[in-house]
Amino acid sequence: MPPPRRVRADAARNRALVLATARDAFAAEGPELSLDEIARRAGVGAGTVHRHFPTKQALLAGVVIDRLEGLAALAGDLAQADHAGTAFFEFLQRLTDEARENLVLTTALDGEIGPDVARAGAKLTAGLTVLLERAQRAGVVKPDLTAQSVHAILSGVITMERRLAPAERGIGFRVVVDGLRAHPTPP
Repeated sequence: MPPPRRVRADAARNRALVLATARDAFAAEGPELSLDEIARRAGVGAGTVHRHFPTKQALLAGVVIDRLEGLAALAGDLAQADHAGTAFFEFLQRLTDEARENLVLTTALDGEIGPDVARAGAKLTAGLTVLLERAQRAGVVKPDLTAQSVHAILSGVITMERRLAPAERGIGFRVVVDGLRAHPTPP
């Protein structure tokens, strides 16, 4: 088997530029944008986009994988924090904030975009599991929750938050977080 080909620096920069452009565009406008429109917004040729992402599905998967892996890395970083409860709830806040305004990420969290996303989703679930179990051992989060139940609850929170008026955003998250605590905070 030949060694893996090294990616040229300019090709790597172009791929990162296309991913960043697509991430922002898809987050704001949804996955309906064409590959050619992404190329125009990124300031690269359509061939550059098609070379890295031959289909829109491949680009969507690339964007989602990038975000899920970034969130998994955040979970890993927070798992090193001294206060397990604070780390767990900070992660939930960051995930909710990001997904609330990101149409493609919300779609990925509600269900897979494709089979390539499953691996990145598993990394995110593993990171969430570590944070959850640490917070449960610290007595901060209800002991009967699982990562899957938290994921389902977060899907509902994201839907609530998207439906709230901008001035009310955060109230749905706070209500749900209080319900996740082992000992809810008094009113």
